[in-house]
Amino acid sequence: MAALIEIKVPDVGNVADIDVVDVLVKPGDTVKLEQTLAVLETDKASMDLPASAAGIVQELFIKPGDKVSEGTLVVTLLPSTETVTPSVVEEEVGIAQPVQQAVAVAPVEAVVVKPESLAGIDVARAAHATPAVRLFARELGVDIQKITSGSGRKGRLLKEDVRNFVKKVMTEGAAQGGSGIPAMPSIDFSQFGETEEQQLSKIKRLTGKNLNRVWLNLPMVTYHDEADITEMEAFRVALNAEKSKEGIKITGLLFIIKALVVAMEQFPQFNASLSADGEKLIFKKYLNIGIAVDTPNGLVVPVLRDVNRKGINELSVELAEKSNKARLGKLMPADMQGGCITISSLGGIGGTAFTPIVNAPEVAILGVTRAKMQPVWNGKEFLPRLMLPLDLTYDHRVIDGAEGARFMAAVKQYLGDIRRLLL
Repeated sequence: MAALIEIKVPDVGNVADIDVVDVLVKPGDTVKLEQTLAVLETDKASMDLPASAAGIVQELFIKPGDKVSEGTLVVTLLPSTETVTPSVVEEEVGIAQPVQQAVAVAPVEAVVVKPESLAGIDVARAAHATPAVRLFARELGVDIQKITSGSGRKGRLLKEDVRNFVKKVMTEGAAQGGSGIPAMPSIDFSQFGETEEQQLSKIKRLTGKNLNRVWLNLPMVTYHDEADITEMEAFRVALNAEKSKEGIKITGLLFIIKALVVAMEQFPQFNASLSADGEKLIFKKYLNIGIAVDTPNGLVVPVLRDVNRKGINELSVELAEKSNKARLGKLMPADMQGGCITISSLGGIGGTAFTPIVNAPEVAILGVTRAKMQPVWNGKEFLPRLMLPLDLTYDHRVIDGAEGARFMAAVKQYLGDIRRLLL
């Protein structure tokens, strides 16, 4: 009998405890090459798991509701003639068609409970829990030894026990005058007329949780200003006329990216992150820019890497590719990681100003709305100038008002005269 082929979960970017949403094959099924075996979902992405070999399913090792990690055995196949490498016993399957990832999203249950807030809990015994549950507790800042009862078999602690413990501590803190925020009341809207419920997509739920966490934890300030991009726009139009045969389209966003990077080199505190304890500022030696992209399933932020080392043409191609992948739901988790600052542009839609929320652990985000021609006084007369509204939101723990204003002034200067980007 031919050796069975083992298909395992591959490296998906150091993500553990991936949810199995659906399993699309069963023992005895004939599987074709690249056929989807299962659908997996992390807290940041949903993805199909295709077969790297053709054959007959001998045994399934996962089911909906399971959690898997890199190297987890998914299925064994009796190989057929379509197998890519028949002599290989172990095949790691590649990931295809991931659907949408959320904006710099922290783990779904990442509610941080500081150790001091858990003081006073009696320790009755050593907790019995699996390594995965212990890791989950550590991520929430919970001392697992302080959870005295488990709902699992023989009193074993489950993740649900950790969650309930966190809720109990937070509820008690709120009752004692802590920082608990009253929940919104539940209202039966059907009493006023016909209604219809629609479940939010996972990406929107996770994005909402992350934005709410940032809003509650970061003291944010938004600084509004306008940049004169009259000459920049004329140069952009001329470039596009020259490059029309090359299939390259230069957008104003590319110049904003380059101006932002040069300003970050001038003001390194904008290319930093605050440590978890709030005691240290971590300066980054790389310059990666996140671009918020609107997709049918919600907002995602692909990251352009090493922008300071790339020219406008290269960035144009990369931005178009990643934006297209985002809208088609083909971004990988690694495509969303490592951003230093984010640009959120509404210029294609409209608006005069807005207040973007910082994409923590970044310390700032630049909002862009639609440019419009305005009369600008030059000291002698009013002249028509194309003015671009800019909105800079920053973490006030890291950046003060004067620094924010100086940073914006630098960005405006580079956009107003892009020749300065060469200096």
